[in-house]
Amino acid sequence: MDSVESKYREWSEKAVLYKSELLSMTDDEKQEAFYKDLEFGTAGLRGILGAGTNRLNTYTIGKVTKGLADYLLGLKNAPSVAISYDSRHFSQEFARHAASVLAAYGVRSYITKVLQPTPYLSFMVRQLKCDAGIMITASHNPVKFNGYKVYGPDGCQVTDSAAALILGYIQKVDTFSVNAHDFDDGIKSGKIEFVDLTREYLDNVYSRSIGKSRKVKIVYTPLNGTGCDIVPQMFRERGFNDVQVVAEQARPDGAFPTTPYPNPEKAETLELAIALAKRTGADIVIGTDPDADRLGAAVRVNNEFRLISGNEMGVLLLDYIFSHSKSLPENPVVVKTIVSTDLAARVAESYGATAVEVLTGFKYIGEVIKRLEKTGEGHRFVFGFEESYGYLSGSYVRDKDAVVASMLVAEMTADYLAEGKTLADVLDGIYAKFGRYYHKTVSFTYEGIAGAQRMQEVLTDFRKNPPKAIDGSKVVKSIDYMTQTEFELPKSNVLSFKAEDGSKLIVRPSGTEPLIKVYITAARGGNERIQAILDQVKKFM
Repeated sequence: MDSVESKYREWSEKAVLYKSELLSMTDDEKQEAFYKDLEFGTAGLRGILGAGTNRLNTYTIGKVTKGLADYLLGLKNAPSVAISYDSRHFSQEFARHAASVLAAYGVRSYITKVLQPTPYLSFMVRQLKCDAGIMITASHNPVKFNGYKVYGPDGCQVTDSAAALILGYIQKVDTFSVNAHDFDDGIKSGKIEFVDLTREYLDNVYSRSIGKSRKVKIVYTPLNGTGCDIVPQMFRERGFNDVQVVAEQARPDGAFPTTPYPNPEKAETLELAIALAKRTGADIVIGTDPDADRLGAAVRVNNEFRLISGNEMGVLLLDYIFSHSKSLPENPVVVKTIVSTDLAARVAESYGATAVEVLTGFKYIGEVIKRLEKTGEGHRFVFGFEESYGYLSGSYVRDKDAVVASMLVAEMTADYLAEGKTLADVLDGIYAKFGRYYHKTVSFTYEGIAGAQRMQEVLTDFRKNPPKAIDGSKVVKSIDYMTQTEFELPKSNVLSFKAEDGSKLIVRPSGTEPLIKVYITAARGGNERIQAILDQVKKFM
């Protein structure tokens, strides 16, 4: 294995685009930039922008794209790839470089002329019958990150097996021998083609519409991301005429100046939108993350705004779709991830729907849709969601879609207001009927070389010394998804512990950030119990 110093010397000689950055690196910066290669998996690549093998830059983008091209050319002649990108620093440049590399090796690409959401890219892959898709995005990560997500021909992020095969090709590529066609020449020759499928995409979004009323005041923020044009267009075309956009966050800006961690899961991310909503008397705040696949919301309760969690919104949308849709399929199917609230399954089953549980990651929800389609039952899929603010109604895309979610949340809010209720009222009614589950997700950060090692130690310790009780309630069921055989699920580095009283702990490393995530469920005792369990987790960590 090449040493950090030898890799640094090679880059210093050959990486002309990053010469000044390389020359100014401290020893610690060299170590972090070169101690490993960025890892490629089912989430593609995600990393800090900058020079080095462990950074996202023009050379790492080129290497991965050449590996993807070799993989596709091994499958068929004349493959094609759909490409889009978000508002982050260098996203457009990386997207066009990827198209240029593909063109150099005989792979045709279709690329958006302007930034577009991640679900739009999934739609492109399917609509254009491409063999793969590339989305340049780091979703809701902090400013210093960007990423490269790879999609399969079904519009889902690539499976574990496909990712492993692509990685094999990537590892054979010499970083500095990758060729790239001139982008403008590629456009002229037809090797690269600009496409605009906005009309087709939005028509599919609108096919999921179920609401009647449009009397609702909305404040919307795209958080300086890809929702900036397409979500307001959707609101206009669907008849929502009282929509105000947060001015400071209305246009694309990779610096995210008002919210450097543009994650709608975080309360502070919607602060500007809530302030505007208070000033203008809005009923609902809707925010989409930079690649518009996640949605956060807050609803007016008297003169304040109540944040709606990902689990709560998933349950609200599920209940709304089943209670207000005019036409639902026989034997409907709802899909949720293992870390999402068990309340969703109870609500789904009350409507006669089958609730399917999958591993964390929307690609697994997409795989359920695919299995249903193979048996001619794709129409049975009605709704899928994950607690991390991702929702999908319908199967025109195979990833979470904040555009359709924005439409449904607006319709849901308007319809319930017409019935004299707020979303908070409806949610409280669901709790009264089915019981309340309290949830909290906490993340523990492990950055750099030492952090990566510590993450493994923590997960190993959880396996060797699993909790015997969750805040005094005996653990009655433990599942290690790396070794389990009880469920028809792929192996995954996830641990689950369920207590006698229904409380749960689920522990997993993030697939995209240097984090261990812990998902806490309290089936009684409210937020005080959540805090007690959290204190137990912190002590263990």
